[in-house]
Amino acid sequence: MTEEIQFYLSEAEESMDKAVQHTNSELTKIRAGKASPAMVEDLRVDYYGTPTPVSQVANVTAPDARTLLIKPWEKNMLGEINKAIKNSDLNLNPQQEADAIRLNIPALTEERRRDLVKQVKNETENGKISIRNIRKDVNDSLRKLQKEGTSEDAVRDAEAKVQKLTDAHIVKVDELLSKKEAEIMTI
Repeated sequence: MTEEIQFYLSEAEESMDKAVQHTNSELTKIRAGKASPAMVEDLRVDYYGTPTPVSQVANVTAPDARTLLIKPWEKNMLGEINKAIKNSDLNLNPQQEADAIRLNIPALTEERRRDLVKQVKNETENGKISIRNIRKDVNDSLRKLQKEGTSEDAVRDAEAKVQKLTDAHIVKVDELLSKKEAEIMTI
């Protein structure tokens, strides 16, 4: 097999791995009834005029399964973090203490669980779409190589390998889906 084909195959595998990792990171942001510091990962606070991730101005911990504790490194950030939480789409009510903010995570209702499962399915479908787009791009590149003189058999073999990579990575995304779905539906 030519070096160019090998390059495209390794590039495809790397890109598909990244797509699976991205899907996994998006799924960790969807709360499953348990408190996780990842829930506030995208929350931005106004730090002296600059929107800054909360993790860069405070320590975020989960002391138990239903509580998040946010301890800012500077006391004057308590109000900014409180405001950012209230303005976010987290639907959580922050409780300000002397030097920290406590977020109590309410138990999920059955309806909310179903909504979260829909959101998870949507996110995993996006992951599958990106994997299939990578397959399409690589196959297009392989066909260009064939037009430039690479043998038809070598390109056909490479396309089969790309399909195997695609199938394997879609199975990984499906595993992420079933794991997250079980996590959400478990009371």
